[in-house]
Amino acid sequence: MVTVLIFFGSGCSSQDRSGQSGLIDRNPAVAGQFYSADPARLRADLSVLFANAAPRQTDNVMAIISPHAGYVFSGEVAASAFNQVDPEREYENIFILASSHRMAFEGAAIYDRGNYVTPLGKVNVNLELAKQLVQKHSVFSDRADAHIHEHSLEVQLPFLQYHMQREFTIIPIILGTQSKGTSREIGLALKPYFNEKNLFIISTDFSHYPDYEDAVIVDNLTAEAILKNSPDALSEALEKNDSKRIPNLATSLCGWTSVMSLLYITEGRDDLVYKSIQYQNSGDAEMYGDKDRVVGYYAIAVEKRKNNPQSTEFSLTKEEKEALMHIARSTVETYVRTGKLTDIDERKLTDKIREPMGAFVTLKKDGQLRGCIGRFDATEPLYRVVEAMAVSSAAHDSRFRPVSEEELKEIEIEISVLTPMRRIYSIDELELGKHGIYIKKGFASGTFLPQVAVETGWTKEEFLGRCARDKARIGWDGWKDAELYVYEAYIFEEHELK
Repeated sequence: MVTVLIFFGSGCSSQDRSGQSGLIDRNPAVAGQFYSADPARLRADLSVLFANAAPRQTDNVMAIISPHAGYVFSGEVAASAFNQVDPEREYENIFILASSHRMAFEGAAIYDRGNYVTPLGKVNVNLELAKQLVQKHSVFSDRADAHIHEHSLEVQLPFLQYHMQREFTIIPIILGTQSKGTSREIGLALKPYFNEKNLFIISTDFSHYPDYEDAVIVDNLTAEAILKNSPDALSEALEKNDSKRIPNLATSLCGWTSVMSLLYITEGRDDLVYKSIQYQNSGDAEMYGDKDRVVGYYAIAVEKRKNNPQSTEFSLTKEEKEALMHIARSTVETYVRTGKLTDIDERKLTDKIREPMGAFVTLKKDGQLRGCIGRFDATEPLYRVVEAMAVSSAAHDSRFRPVSEEELKEIEIEISVLTPMRRIYSIDELELGKHGIYIKKGFASGTFLPQVAVETGWTKEEFLGRCARDKARIGWDGWKDAELYVYEAYIFEEHELK
């Protein structure tokens, strides 16, 4: 059983008696406003949001920061945050912190009277742990009025219900405080629960109501402070933003006390790293985007570093490489000839190639590129990704006409199995030949696999410049103010296995 502890701002929806004696469930307050109240429509909306979201770029995530606006504005960024969480992982507790919008009160309120309900069904509350936290720590109360109308917790729940494949329970906590000192108390009370058995979800939007350009500047400064894993750095950034007297800026971080509580939990932990996943603001919304008054949204993940990355370096046996190459070859040949897929005997596959991983399949003819398609997200078994990318490379690479049956005997296949991406903040972290590059700026993105630098002999600046210009289409120097990610690829070619 997975337990989710959630902290959010004041307010709740109307309450109804649950089937359990003496319990009062908290029903949706903003369904039909912030997100669809129709279960089928809500699932369809979530499907689109997750499909458009940033892929998983982290491993061993311990916390995420996710926005809480209407889904048409912040839903994609929220999905990008939740995408960093392993949907198959079974957590003991998931802690979600979300600051109050409707009430100011000291400390934080934990709902311990019943369960939460959304259009997708009931989300169970860990009532025993909720009551224990209230009884043990004076900074927590059980006031239900803080939950009744508040949206900041509620809007996170459908993402959890859609994304998580295991059962989970929650501890709903709304922060009513506007005190840094009280945030510290909350952080210290929850610090014993911050471990690999649990997940923390922090609900917050960023800047409120500046114009588009000012929002980008302010939100990046706030995010940079959070990435430093320092409560003092965040306080300084918020104060600097206020001192700039930016027109219409009401706040730089509406859920700052929730974020501050997390920072008091994580500060001083050298084994943790904060990673920026995606940024947008409401001006980016295609149908409703007003660029004169916007609200900012960031997806950020907190990842625990591996103690010894070298000891867990990815590798495949010769037999596993042969099995994947056979899948790629037979898939290409069968699809080109018949438009259908081959049957894969899954009983003969090892656990390693059944694991979810990203991969690229590259086709070459006479040493020249003939097709190359891949994906980073690790949501399907590796052998299925290889199968799908083999079809895409042969038939759906827009740079080339589909491979013909006459060409099949001339096609050579290369497979690149990808490690999770990690954000870099200096090109000094990029090692040519070892790292692939993924460049993202707004809705534009592009990538080069690690072997491209070796095959072309490009310098680091050429590698970045050509990726920015030719792949992301943001200009030669576009990488300089874009988000940069690196990844590694485990590469093997067909001729090596003969």
